[in-house]
Amino acid sequence: MYAFEYVRPSTLSEAERALAAQPGAKLLAGGQSLIPALKLRLNRVPLLIDLSAITGLNRIERRGNLLAIGAMTTHAEVAASSVVKAAIPGLVHLAGNIGDPQVRNAGTIGGSLANNDPAADYPAAALALAAMLKTNRQEIAADNHFSGLFAGFAEDEILTEILFPIPRRFAYSKFPNPASRFALVGCAVAQAATGVRVVATGAGANGVFRVPELETALSASFSPDGLKRIVIDSSNLTSDIHGDAEYRAHLIGVMTKRAVDACLA
Repeated sequence: MYAFEYVRPSTLSEAERALAAQPGAKLLAGGQSLIPALKLRLNRVPLLIDLSAITGLNRIERRGNLLAIGAMTTHAEVAASSVVKAAIPGLVHLAGNIGDPQVRNAGTIGGSLANNDPAADYPAAALALAAMLKTNRQEIAADNHFSGLFAGFAEDEILTEILFPIPRRFAYSKFPNPASRFALVGCAVAQAATGVRVVATGAGANGVFRVPELETALSASFSPDGLKRIVIDSSNLTSDIHGDAEYRAHLIGVMTKRAVDACLA
């Protein structure tokens, strides 16, 4: 690990000033991706700005037809929240199956969404639920955020809150890598008044993506039976030591069926 400076601001404005004062500074949310990269000298930063002391960034509350989750809310807090369970129970299941207890108690929803790892779970949920990502500068629709591998925010932006429209139904199912618990393939299914969304993670080289053919089938009949004859095109999917593109294409169908079953249970 290379040497760096460290600050732990107590307000958002202090964090903004620290970020503006030091080019190349990085924000520390849960640290589950950044700290290992620093330890292995895969990344070098002059300053780490720890957001954990800023009041209000781990708030969970329902606002009408929206579920608001602060960016510094840990996976364990989402998994244990009665507010989340009442509004979008599928998010409780998703959060409770991220990593291991250490990761769930340190990692944050904001860190996951800002990092946008191509096999992460929360990006699939955010895109399927048409979430809004609120920063200190603007609000960004999930449809416009997940535009590429590890795509993040502008250098002066700090993710503060995620707003999830509450759907009629939502579920997420994944086939986890047994070592990392990242998704070899994960699929999020959301049914809302505006239609059905199906989003896959872990399978695309550029991160999460919607699966139009599955959305069309479920819009016609929200049932796993309607998915049986659909073959997913594997030409743009990832192949690696854990599974080739054809296998991942098959898993998209399987995980989507399981998510639909969970929605209907």
